[in-house]
Amino acid sequence: MKTTDLNLLERVSLLAEEFQKEDIQTRFTHLDIVKALEQFQECVRYLNTRRSKTKLVLDDEAAVQDAIYLILRPWIHDLIPENPTGKSGNRYAFGDFYSKSTATIVEAKFIRDKSHGKNILSEISEDIELYRQSCDHLVFFLYDPESNIPNGETLKSAVVIDRTYGGRPLYCYLIIRP
Repeated sequence: MKTTDLNLLERVSLLAEEFQKEDIQTRFTHLDIVKALEQFQECVRYLNTRRSKTKLVLDDEAAVQDAIYLILRPWIHDLIPENPTGKSGNRYAFGDFYSKSTATIVEAKFIRDKSHGKNILSEISEDIELYRQSCDHLVFFLYDPESNIPNGETLKSAVVIDRTYGGRPLYCYLIIRP
């Protein structure tokens, strides 16, 4: 083979790899993120019941965020943790995770106690205001190991509603897992 043929083959091979990466990247949507997070408890259960002595301890928000990253990152290649989403008022907003290809922010919450569970709607409302211009889809993942949220269905009906800001829709999703 000639050198030019090898260069051409190398370039074709590199292009094929790029197309594969792009194909993987564009196949997944915000709904896939929601579906994956709905399986969160199954993933945790598997890790904590296997034969290994190592247990996944989810005792704070950072631990929950780590688990979410491990679940989503293999499928959402542009998932960025703690991404600044812009400035709102005089403060910067940092979404827990952002995916440009799916136009989605994932915000994880660890429900610490009964008071936090009762007041989580105000926290979520603040987040909606902070992120509404930075994404099309906003997924709230609430990890509530002690069932401190008094009524999950009422909370869901307050969060998962049609929203439009400046003619642009914002779709919110809520996942509550024990």
